[in-house]
This record gives sequence, structure tokens and C-alpha cells, in this order.
Amino acid sequence: MEDVIRKYALQNAVKFGGKAEVSAVIGKVIQEAGISKEEISKIVPVVKETVELVNKMSIEEQQEELKNYKFEAKKEIKKELRLINPGKRPVLRFEPSPSGALHLGHAYVLGLNHLLAKKYKGRFILRIGDTNPENVFLDAYKLIEEDAKWLTSSGIWKVIVQSDRLKVYYQYAEELIRKNQAYVCTCKPRRFRETIKKQEICPCRDLPMEEQLERWKKMFKGYKVGKAVVRIKTEITDPNPALRDWPAFRINDSKHPRVGKKYRVWPLMNFSVAIDDITLGVTHVIRAKEHMDNAKRQMKLFEYLGIQPTINEFVGRLHFTDLRLSASGTRKLIEKGKYSGWDDIRLPFLPALKKRGYQPEAFLHYAREVGITPRDKKVDKKEYFKTLDSFNKEILEKKSNRYFFVGNPKKITIKGVDECFVKVPLHPDDKKRGSRTLHLEKNVYVSDKTNKGKVYRLIGGCNFKDGKFISLKHDDSLKAQLIHWVSEKDKVKATLLMPDGKKVKGFVEKNILKEKTGSVVQLMRVGFARIEKKSKNSVEIWFGHK
Repeated sequence: MEDVIRKYALQNAVKFGGKAEVSAVIGKVIQEAGISKEEISKIVPVVKETVELVNKMSIEEQQEELKNYKFEAKKEIKKELRLINPGKRPVLRFEPSPSGALHLGHAYVLGLNHLLAKKYKGRFILRIGDTNPENVFLDAYKLIEEDAKWLTSSGIWKVIVQSDRLKVYYQYAEELIRKNQAYVCTCKPRRFRETIKKQEICPCRDLPMEEQLERWKKMFKGYKVGKAVVRIKTEITDPNPALRDWPAFRINDSKHPRVGKKYRVWPLMNFSVAIDDITLGVTHVIRAKEHMDNAKRQMKLFEYLGIQPTINEFVGRLHFTDLRLSASGTRKLIEKGKYSGWDDIRLPFLPALKKRGYQPEAFLHYAREVGITPRDKKVDKKEYFKTLDSFNKEILEKKSNRYFFVGNPKKITIKGVDECFVKVPLHPDDKKRGSRTLHLEKNVYVSDKTNKGKVYRLIGGCNFKDGKFISLKHDDSLKAQLIHWVSEKDKVKATLLMPDGKKVKGFVEKNILKEKTGSVVQLMRVGFARIEKKSKNSVEIWFGHK
């Protein structure tokens, strides 16, 4: 057991810059040894003692000893996403409302649909549902399309905007009226509710066909707002009142941000969605379980038009206990100036998370991990991002170069240093990437507090004590504490923007200027971050996560 504890203490220390964490080591030990809850208390003191001893070692000593231990290859169990009766080429869709940018909840459902379409070599449609003029934000069209393409790596077959399809909806509405499967109702809403609640037939329902068609024409020119709606005929005795003669069209004279006042008769969601699914050949629909009644309403149109219905599967909601995901609510706060825009670093929307360095694969991994389940998932911000960060870290660790950033810098002078250049790898596990050259001199900036009587080593640089140079090469016997640094001649002003909106001022090594704007790097001993802006003399960096 002691060997197992030491093995994981060394592994954790090497992975995180020389300092192991007790809780992480306990988790690994429990996983390998399979010990019971009752036995955990017995190993905690041993883990604490072992971690303390390991942390006193230099990282070079830790790396050397770690070579003596063997680790079994981790067997990754991938959750399988499956479609019911996928057929030869399934067609799936995702339909957001253009009320704002896509957020974390959208990423989950969009990700599921994309992954399933990709798995079965099917097609994925992005359909923007904008038939409610009062809930449309013009900039959202571009934001949604850009982020959906980013999340799916341009895996979208078609982008459909419903306000382009009004004539299609009108055509089907008239067809259903002529087939006596829809009618125009002029009853006051309250009266209709009372009638339908009693399971009685609305007096408008059985009017002659000529009268129905005349009423349909008057909806475009004649009736005022709220005076007429098109209803789909259903079973008046249906046990669920919500399914009885549900509304399909209404009159709305509001100016639509995209098409102006070109139309005043607008389909309601259930009608437009069903007609789109029918005409675009959608075969499978993955959507929130709150739409179960809507799915039943929509199936009536498939039945009336003689079309094979879609296969519906429902997923629970991600209920965030401490995170606001309302697009319309956030838009108001942006307009009031509380946030700078949809890419404000404090927001849980995709434009902001992209700028922090999150990768699309991380969101897809999360969607795959949760899978298709009707259970609601209650989650807090910390828990969600802990999972998302772990997925993102797996991706970024392999491709991000390392650099030094010194926040809130303290200038120290190391006497006796001969000015020279030292080389440090761009990535410790990928020597093919090469190295970066650092200017070692007597004046350097550090974040760590240096205490008297303690030996320190500038990572890749030199050993020193009480401001005096000791040696250049690594020396295990010195038991030096590793610290990151930036020299006077290498320093470039840097601002690190944190997720809470606060800024950390400091210096970053000038080698980072070789990276392209938008690149994600690892700031050693700080975390992953994305380069937002740069010039010859300064860099703005957005923090992602540790």
C-alpha cells in the first residue's frame, strides 16, 4: 500500500509542477487498491506524510524516481450514443431561437444531434426559429451560425431560417383548411378555453369551407391583432386539454427585425417545426422532455399529411443552480452596459468561452458523457466546469506550448550571475517542437516570495540563495524550490483577464510573441490561456482554466 501511495504522490507532483495534492492521491489509491470507505481513514495519515516528503524533493528527483514505477494503461470506456432505427441516412436538426448567443445548455443538445448525425453518416440541419417577431435579436443569426459551425467543425448540412419560409407554411395551412383538418377561430381566448375545457366544439370549427377560406384571407387583410387564429382540429375529448384544437397561426403586426412588416400572419412553433421536419426530411428529433406535448401536437400534422412521423427522443434539462443562462435576460444586461457583449469573459455563452480557449471537442465530450437521458441534471457552476475543464485539458495539454507569466511581479537581483542564454522546451513531452531561449541575467521578476536561508531554482535557469548565485546546472543535493521567472531583457507587459473580469498585471516572456493571436498556450504554474491581442510591447491574455 505504501508503494502505491508513493507512486501516485510522485505522479501527481510531476504532473503539477512539483507539488502533489493529498485529495488527488487518495482518489488514485482508492481507484487502484479498491479499498472500502471504512479503510480510507486508515490511509489518510500515510498519504499526508508521503505527500509532504515527496513535495520536499526537486521535480528532477521526482521524475527520476517515478521511472521506477509502472502504471497500467487506463482503459477508456466510451459511452455509446445510439439512434433508434437510424436507417440509411438519418436527418437530425437543432432549432434555437435567435434571442441571443448559444449557451452551455444549447451546446449539450446541439452536440448530441451533431454527434449522432456524424456517427450514422447522416445530415444535420441548423434551423433558426424566428417566427415570433417579438423575441428576435438581429445579431443572433450570425452568432448562432458561427458558433454552431465552430462546435460541429462545419458539420452542418443546411442552415434554415424560418422567416424565409412563410409561403411554405401558408401553402400547408390552406391545404389543411381545404381538407377540413384546420379552421379559423374568431372566439375570444377566454371563451374558447371555457368551451374546450368542457369538451365542447368551438362554433367556428364546423363553418362551411367557403367561410373558412374567406376568414383565412381576412387574416392577411381584415382582422385585427388577436381577433383570429388558425387551429388544428383534434379530438375534443382528448384527456389532455393542451392537445385539443391547438393554435397554428396568429396575427402579429410587430415589425420583424429581419423581414420588417412584410408578413403579419405568423405560424406558431408547433406548426412551423412540424412542416419544416416534413419538408426537410427530418427523421429523428432529440429535444428537451418539456416538449413532449409539443411532439404530440406535431404528430397530428404528420398524420393529416400522410407522412412517416419523426422518431422522438427526449433529454432532461441541465439545471444550473448558480448560473444564469437566459439569452433574453442577458441581452438586457448587455444593453444596460453590465456586460461588454456576448463575449464578456464572465458569461457562460459560447462566444466568451471560445475566447477563453475552450475547444469544441470538450463540449462534445461532455454531451457524449451525459448522453440521451430523460433525467434532469442539477449541477452547479463549479461542478460543471470541473468536468468541462478536465476534457479541455486533455486536448490542450497535447498541443499548447509553455511560457512563463509573472503576475504581480517582484523584482529580485541575483548577484554573481554571468549573463547567458538558456534553453527551455516548448513542450516537455514533445521534443520535436524544439525549445525557447531565455535571457538569464542578474535582474529577474518572480511571483513567488523568496525567503532568507532557502535555496531556489529558476526553472531552466540557475540556483540561488539570499540573492546570490550558486550554480547553473540542476543539483539534487540543493533541494531547491522551483519558481518561474521573466528576465529584465525578456519581459513584455502582459494583462491576464480572469473569469470574474478582474485583471492581473505582470510580465510574460517575449517568446510568446511568436504565437499567433488566438493561440492557446499554457502559462506554466498558472494555467491555460488564450492570446487575445498582442503588439511588440504588450500582450492581452484571457485565462481559461488550470
